[in-house]
Amino acid sequence: MLSEFREKAPVGAEELSVSFEFFPPREGLSAEPLMNAAQLLSQSHPAFLSVTYGAGGSTRERTIEIAKELVHKTNSPIAGHLTCVGASREEVDAVARTYWENGVRHIVALRGDAPEGSGGFVPHPEGYRNAADLVRGLKNIAPFEISVAAYPEVHPEAVSAEADLDNLKAKVDAGATRAITQFFFEPETFLRFRDRVAAHGINVDLVPGILPVGNIAQAMKFAKACGTKVPAWLQDLFEGLDDHPRARSLVTTTVASAMCKMLKKSDVKSFHFYTLNRSEASFALCRLLGCRFY
Repeated sequence: MLSEFREKAPVGAEELSVSFEFFPPREGLSAEPLMNAAQLLSQSHPAFLSVTYGAGGSTRERTIEIAKELVHKTNSPIAGHLTCVGASREEVDAVARTYWENGVRHIVALRGDAPEGSGGFVPHPEGYRNAADLVRGLKNIAPFEISVAAYPEVHPEAVSAEADLDNLKAKVDAGATRAITQFFFEPETFLRFRDRVAAHGINVDLVPGILPVGNIAQAMKFAKACGTKVPAWLQDLFEGLDDHPRARSLVTTTVASAMCKMLKKSDVKSFHFYTLNRSEASFALCRLLGCRFY
């Protein structure tokens, strides 16, 4: 039985790539939990640690500070998110230059979500029109590594699945080297999307975004915002576990591990974990996948 959890040939960092996403804590809250989680997870030699950028650039200064601190407190490459919502090209370019000056060589380039209640995304009159336009602009500033977003279940604002793939291709053609997917809850969702991406002539490293479900209500809220389907079996599995945190943690790891292992058997070699600034689930999943921490 225990052999099920042991790799036939241990997978090292050179064969399996992982990365981890964090978000800046709200103003007034300590960044210590984030830093502790990042320092632990950096021992897996990740491809990068990324820091998100709030809607409309609302966390810009905190994102820059957290990214700068991670550069100095971990041995991992750091990726800073950057959006073009509500900002001119000059303002966005200034953030990119600040990243570079602080040792951040990788940017996750996103169109970004408009601030809540604003009525949706409208390009700044002096800004970048979309994520593809942003990628092109960043390439003119410095030789950044650039990741972009992909949506296995179609972006909520896309007019069609085909148009969504056209948008992804535009971002890759503009210079992106990696696409990180929105989270999903069944491996087939990613595998079907991978086939569609290849059929659309998009040649890029496609990395599945993995969200270990620690709180089903929170996961459903996130899913509604980004158009991700939450299968009924998953909702049923977590029903009644709010008062049993230890059992819930075991279920979280078991479900996410099963999905990751199925993806790995389908030749997926890179995983991006949405950590929610906690290390436990991602740490356990990486160990179960065969990562070694040093």
